[in-house]
Amino acid sequence: MTNPLALDLQLCFPLYAASRAMTAVYRTELDALGLTYPQYLVMLALWEHDGLTVGELCGTLSLDSGTLSPLLKRLEAAGLVQRRRSAEDERRVAITLTETGRRMREDACEVPLRIAASTGMSREDMETLRDSLQRLTRALTAHIHSKEN
Repeated sequence: MTNPLALDLQLCFPLYAASRAMTAVYRTELDALGLTYPQYLVMLALWEHDGLTVGELCGTLSLDSGTLSPLLKRLEAAGLVQRRRSAEDERRVAITLTETGRRMREDACEVPLRIAASTGMSREDMETLRDSLQRLTRALTAHIHSKEN
């Protein structure tokens, strides 16, 4: 009989271990940019859509404002982003890249390529894994929301 609690049969453990390993690999790549992994995620979102509001960034990155605000303050102190309150609604704060933040994108373009190379996986395998993880995340998020209602 199979042990349902065997560690190597769980989905959660390899996801946890892979997440820790991926973050560690990113950490070494991002040190050269002077970014932490969460700061890099913010920059990725802004390089894709500059001028997002704090609320939009929270939604995009699945972070709460209490987690995101300190990241934004550090990125602003580093001269990479600016926070601007909306004239129409002072509760809305837009985050825009500075010229330094926009220029950093060029250096950051190499990061995903080096990360991909470090996995030893084919592009197709990485895309399949990414798509599977996105489906898993959507399913788990939907499950959480169904329990809240």
